[in-house]
Amino acid sequence: RRPSHCIAIADAAPGLEYVQKAGFHDPVPDYSVRISYIAHASFLIQTAGGLNAVTDFTGFIGNTTLIPDVVTMNHAHDTHWTANPDPAIPHALPGWGPFGEGIEHHLDLGEMLVRNVSTDIRSQFGGREDKGNSIFVFEVEGLCIGHLGHLHHVPNDQQFAALGRLDVVMVPVDGGYTMELAAMMGVVARLKSSVVIPMHWFSDSTLETFLSGVSDVFAIDRRPDSSLEVSLRDLPPRPTVVVLQPQWLRDPG
Repeated sequence: RRPSHCIAIADAAPGLEYVQKAGFHDPVPDYSVRISYIAHASFLIQTAGGLNAVTDFTGFIGNTTLIPDVVTMNHAHDTHWTANPDPAIPHALPGWGPFGEGIEHHLDLGEMLVRNVSTDIRSQFGGREDKGNSIFVFEVEGLCIGHLGHLHHVPNDQQFAALGRLDVVMVPVDGGYTMELAAMMGVVARLKSSVVIPMHWFSDSTLETFLSGVSDVFAIDRRPDSSLEVSLRDLPPRPTVVVLQPQWLRDPG
């Protein structure tokens, strides 16, 4: 099967041109990927060849007829998965398997490789479900794009090694439902991603606390838009947190 180039190869200011406003219906430029923040922990990842992937899919992405080619899900809470994904979706990937066993995905779609690294989740009444969730990685156009999902613990060395290089990473910054912010900042610092996109915040205060905590290392790029386009050659020279505004997908008219 196709090997991961992210494992093998395991400074910006507002207004940089590597982030451009575009609608999800517009063609994606060659050698680029478009990432659109839909809601909560759901993102649409689009390729120049026309592939569409949605993270932490709940069954609803907006007023659109778009049928993604692949959706990923985590089941820590019902805001991150659905028991009944549309059967028209070719690939619906749960981030869990039988209790405590986890699951392995290595989906090669030609233009995009989708794989996962299992993580543990807290269960009810203080328990734990080993390998109950996943960090999903999307490898496309030479980029390694990671979605931390509903991460409940700092990954161990083996998990970090399995993730490999992440050029772009979506990070939950709620400060409690997933992980407390100091620990999450430590995960971000170790990943050393070029672009960090905050997600899964419930108030401006937790978002601002996260931004303040990483601002000594990361440039902060606040945007009024819900999407960005990024390519391997245009990654910022200084690691940058790009704040996107969630917006449901909507077809024209």
